Amino acid sequence: MSIFLTIYVAIRALFRNKLRASLTVLGIVIGIAAVTTMVSIGSSAGQLLQNQLQSIGSNFIVVQPRFERRRGVQSGNTNTLTDQDAMAIGRECESVLAFSPLVFGARPVVRGNSNMQPKEMWGVGVDYLRVRSWDIDAGGFFTERDERAGNCVCVIGHTIVRELFPADNPVGQQLRIGNIPFTVVGVLGKKGASLTGDDQDNIMLMPYTTVKRRLQGSSFNDVAAILVGARAPELIETARGEILQLLKDRHRIAFGQKPDFEVVTSAQLSELFGTITGMMTALLASIAGISLLVGGVGIMNIMLVSVTERTREIGIRMAVGARGRDILFQFLIESVVLSCFGGIIGLALGISASVGITKLINSISPGADWPVVVSIPAGVIAMVFAATVGLVFGMYPAWRASCLDPIDALRYE
Repeated sequence: MSIFLTIYVAIRALFRNKLRASLTVLGIVIGIAAVTTMVSIGSSAGQLLQNQLQSIGSNFIVVQPRFERRRGVQSGNTNTLTDQDAMAIGRECESVLAFSPLVFGARPVVRGNSNMQPKEMWGVGVDYLRVRSWDIDAGGFFTERDERAGNCVCVIGHTIVRELFPADNPVGQQLRIGNIPFTVVGVLGKKGASLTGDDQDNIMLMPYTTVKRRLQGSSFNDVAAILVGARAPELIETARGEILQLLKDRHRIAFGQKPDFEVVTSAQLSELFGTITGMMTALLASIAGISLLVGGVGIMNIMLVSVTERTREIGIRMAVGARGRDILFQFLIESVVLSCFGGIIGLALGISASVGITKLINSISPGADWPVVVSIPAGVIAMVFAATVGLVFGMYPAWRASCLDPIDALRYE
């Protein structure tokens, strides 16, 4: 009996029981759809992460106090970095392109009868935009003269413009932080939402000297962190090494002693978050893959029932010359066809679900800008796995059918 005739007979047998065949492949459909959806959403999250890190800058470095956990409480050496450290980094590290001290500020901002609390208020240096790869949409950035003098000037994001200057050009206008008037000198380019959904445009930047003197009332030169930009992405590790050595010398860190600061690069962040998203995607895909095994068990059960129902048919085929392997191939083909048919439907549903979920996330969180990533390789792998499930779980029923004695099968009622 030719392989093509065997395939034809197997498919015709399936079409005689359309409802049962449809219910049988339901587990495979759900499994393939779940795997494809989970992997695609995980890939979307990974792509969004890469886009976010790219918006920060591929040569971005953060120098911050070292944080440690003691008895479950996170503590840090809060006064270990100074603006002199930042200037030394810019002056002595050859692989460093730009740097910016970073100082926290958190106060309500008032203009007329409107007020708001920006999500982020930072005191920064004049090179902050170069470090963050950020553009200016209107006006400009504050100058070194503003930084040295501690002038009350600021640059704001589009969210603050929308809230406080809905109908006016904010450049040259004033707003107040407490009782201190600040002049808006520029508007930052739009960044949209971060990976966590935070609005990156709800931000206000001022000279760090202004924040220290006018808002904090501090005469100390400590800073919360130092942001650094390497001259090129390939020099980021070189820059990190130079910064580590320089600050160890400046802070008199002895050999073998743990430094009171840490230097983190965007490449390390990318690797860390990539590992996390990869593990989560694999976990979700594994959980979804369980339904494929459940679907395989369903196929085996139905095929066993089919063998029992068609015992007399098997006996007649064997009586007219069909060999055991013909019967084996027929039932194996039926099982694989069921799995592949379910896999095709599941793949289509998975692609549709991943696109729909991504669009739903973007509609719920405006500005999130989750990319639509359809993991075709994951779908193909799932399809191969589905065919393998059909082959494995269909083997026993097919073998059982091929081992039937023709005389016993013909007598079966």
